[in-house]
Amino acid sequence: MPRPADDVPAIRAARLRALLQHHAQRYYVHDAPEIPDAEYDRLFAELQALEAAHPELLSADSPTQRVIGRVLEGFAPVHHAVPMLSIRTETDTTPAGALAFDERVRRELELPADAAPVEYAAELKFDGLAINLRYEGGVLVQAATRGDGETGEDVTQNIRTVRGRRGAGGQIPLRLAGEAPAVLEVRGEVYMRRDDFEELNARQREKGEKTFVNPRNAAAGAVRQLDPAIAARRPLSFFAYGVGEVQGWAAFNAPAATHSATLDALAAWGVPVCADRGVVRGAAGLAEFHRAMGERRDALPFDIDGVVYKVNALELHKRLGFVTREPRWAVAHKYPAQEQMTRLNAIEIQVGRTGKLTPVAKLEPVFVGGTTVSNATLHNLFELRRKGVRVGDTVIVRRAGDVIPEIVGRVPGVRPRYVPNFRMPRECPVCGSQVLREKGSIAHRCSGGLFCAAQRKQALLHFAGRRALDIEGLGDKLVDQLVDGGLIRTLPELYALDTARLAALERMAEKSAAKLVAGLQASKHTTLARFIYALGIGHVGEATAKDLARHFGGLERIIAARVDELLEVRDVGPVVAQSIRAFFDQAHNVEVVRQLRAAGVAWREDEGAADAARPRPLAGKTLVLTGTLPTLARDDAKTLIEGAGGKVAGSVSKKTDYVVAGEQAGAKLDKARELGVAVLDETGLRALLVRAA
Repeated sequence: MPRPADDVPAIRAARLRALLQHHAQRYYVHDAPEIPDAEYDRLFAELQALEAAHPELLSADSPTQRVIGRVLEGFAPVHHAVPMLSIRTETDTTPAGALAFDERVRRELELPADAAPVEYAAELKFDGLAINLRYEGGVLVQAATRGDGETGEDVTQNIRTVRGRRGAGGQIPLRLAGEAPAVLEVRGEVYMRRDDFEELNARQREKGEKTFVNPRNAAAGAVRQLDPAIAARRPLSFFAYGVGEVQGWAAFNAPAATHSATLDALAAWGVPVCADRGVVRGAAGLAEFHRAMGERRDALPFDIDGVVYKVNALELHKRLGFVTREPRWAVAHKYPAQEQMTRLNAIEIQVGRTGKLTPVAKLEPVFVGGTTVSNATLHNLFELRRKGVRVGDTVIVRRAGDVIPEIVGRVPGVRPRYVPNFRMPRECPVCGSQVLREKGSIAHRCSGGLFCAAQRKQALLHFAGRRALDIEGLGDKLVDQLVDGGLIRTLPELYALDTARLAALERMAEKSAAKLVAGLQASKHTTLARFIYALGIGHVGEATAKDLARHFGGLERIIAARVDELLEVRDVGPVVAQSIRAFFDQAHNVEVVRQLRAAGVAWREDEGAADAARPRPLAGKTLVLTGTLPTLARDDAKTLIEGAGGKVAGSVSKKTDYVVAGEQAGAKLDKARELGVAVLDETGLRALLVRAA
């Protein structure tokens, strides 16, 4: 029987070389990878092993023998005086990876078993774009990408725009501080912080423009723009990790010179160098650094996929030398991959506590980010469509730390069969209520509200909140017990609870139970505005609830109000009006209101009209609160302002009438002064309120 083609080493090696060449071009040249780094590393390691087992297959054009990359059209080529080579990747993510590197170094140096541990410089492995900065006489004269290691692209004008982040460093200096060498090539990584990346993508979405897959590609794409103005608008930062050509630096060529001292010198000249580095000894020191940085990985403001170990003594670099494309004195020790490929088996809908419908990918289980993942979020229908994902696709799933796993995108390829685009359901899969998407919103929501089991806990907590019916003692843990134990299914059932049933619950004594029952009874006496707010109608906050109560004077008139009548209420726009109308169009929501009233929840039906008749000198005025007032809590100040007819906004604009500032007032106070908005202290606010009384 003939052997399958891939079982023939020569054929498999050829296929691996072609695959690696393709994916390296996508990553290094086009900044648009199609597979995760871990998959590329796996293919690369397979080719290395195949070539080691069959030396006759080794060829000069193999990806294992050179750095893959090329100069894009439009950029001037730059020949590197000292080649920019890549380093070996240690794919074993356990401490054994550190032990393997230390053993190789000791073997190459021919150290006896009882010799002192080797000293290493340990650093982070940044996920960005490698850059060579050439300084002559301390002045930046040229910046180039790595390219194929021998020749890169001249990106000097773009690199001059890398300003880092205020207060966080990362700016590339145009002139070195102090007395610098005659020639100094600084090598490092241009990267993008995670928060800057998220803000960039948010701006791209707002403008309806292309979003970026990850910070690395966003950074690389910015540097390799022909228009420097585009690079200037991208929030880029830089970290140095080494040097290239050096002239006129005696300390660098001294016998005792070290890599760690080189980085210290770069920092002294004003070059950004990451503080998360150290000098360690032996395999134990390497493994401990790998462990410690792994624990901090998700808390770092930028992406890393591993750490880098380098023999610290530069004299030993010369003794160890290179093997093909890689130095023997350095290695990258990876962490468990945060991205992996797997198959998307199905898409299901999850209904959140606020009624939002989220498509969830059901995956062929895959080990990623240190755990086995079988579910991943697809966020919303529009994000799903943007990524072009369909059932049956091979997809890239990402999991970083405690972040919910998500689908990054699909791996290009022919689908096994026709699969239609996923569509959101018209009815909630939990309660059967109508699913709505408000105009201008990307979210689909269940209109079931008080009736939907998926929203039950959130509805109860909101209903019991201090600004709603203020039911003392009804917190998260108790609500979990009541709902999970089947004691409460709808809001009216709260008022059927008695001391005996509550006292039987875990961590509930008779005294606590009696206190809660008393709180439930007290909550029956409320106001129309509080009751409207407590219902949890989408987009209806405290201020809108008060405006509705004042305008209509009674609940039945609000329930029956048409959209055009709702639009007559102050600050009620089309989205809010539609949300109110949709809520009361659901018969089960109206039934919950009826049952609550039957349980004894009451208010004066004319109180809204009576309130509307009171003087409201702050009517039409918008105020912003900032800082800490001497005697008034933020919520109390807000209540007083709204009682006088004013509106409390969260940000300062030209439409703001007053900013009330207390201690430690921040950017809002600065904005008010910039716009010429009147600023009051607590005394000034009270003076306004006295006039309101």
